[in-house]
Amino acid sequence: MENCLFCKIIEGQIPAKIVYSDQDVVAFADINPQAPHHVLFIPRRHIASMTDITPEDGPVLANIFIAATKVAREMGIAESGFRFVTNVGPDSGQSVFHLHFHLLGGRKLAWPPG
Repeated sequence: MENCLFCKIIEGQIPAKIVYSDQDVVAFADINPQAPHHVLFIPRRHIASMTDITPEDGPVLANIFIAATKVAREMGIAESGFRFVTNVGPDSGQSVFHLHFHLLGGRKLAWPPG
């Protein structure tokens, strides 16, 4: 996607603190963290939103979840707990239309959020 902020991060055009990268997934620190640990996980292939996922995206989504679990363990928050969420559409707060998941942890998280 030509003007996608996250695609530009993947391509190295915009700097980011990359914490994980493989053939399908890139994860980087959120620039506006909402918890002591706040990492965004994105597929390398541009998918605008969860509503654009197809059955063929299943393996990529599985890799995103596996990568998030690995990073949570490395951060030392897998045992105490963390939140892993995606926002879908403008009313939910999605501001970058490239599918992304927020890993949040390192403090008690309230429910319901927002």
